[in-house]
Amino acid sequence: MSAAMERRVYDAHETAVVDEPSSIGTGTRIWHFCHIMAHAVIGERCSLGQNVFVAARVRVGNNVKIQNNVSLYEGVVLEDDVFCGPSMVFTNVVTPRSAVPRNRPQDYAPTIVKRGATIGANATIVCGTTIGEFGFVGAGAVVTRDVPPYAIVYGNPARVRGYACSCGVRLAFSGASATCDECGLRYERSERGTVEALAP
Repeated sequence: MSAAMERRVYDAHETAVVDEPSSIGTGTRIWHFCHIMAHAVIGERCSLGQNVFVAARVRVGNNVKIQNNVSLYEGVVLEDDVFCGPSMVFTNVVTPRSAVPRNRPQDYAPTIVKRGATIGANATIVCGTTIGEFGFVGAGAVVTRDVPPYAIVYGNPARVRGYACSCGVRLAFSGASATCDECGLRYERSERGTVEALAP
């Protein structure tokens, strides 16, 4: 642990600003130049890289990794085990105008990132969308609609290009079923195209 880290139930670098009241779980690390606003909730064992901003009333689950230069604006919810790559962007207002302020909680369209999802570097997530469990958003993608569970999406606008196992390996379907080459988990794809993991 760096001598510049201050010991609490969580670790915050001396340059980080943590407004009170806020809730930060045990084992979480907050690095250089971060700002956590009052009433934010951050779970246990999270890592917030340099220059991360967390707005009021944002909720972050356990074991979430947020890389450098990411801002979590009000209305964003990250469930457990989410990964946010460097400089990816969340929005939170559908119709922003400088001359017409829209900064009340009811103005914000919620964005939900479900358990285990990955968002690649420089991706943009338009507010009001949900990224499904273990969804995988490629670097530089612009997400304008919901991402199904386990789906790999990339491009502008992002489209489904395949599916990934919960361990991150791309799945190769044979008909309606697939087995992960790395961890052995099995998956089924429905006629509607949705993918579900089968019980071991």
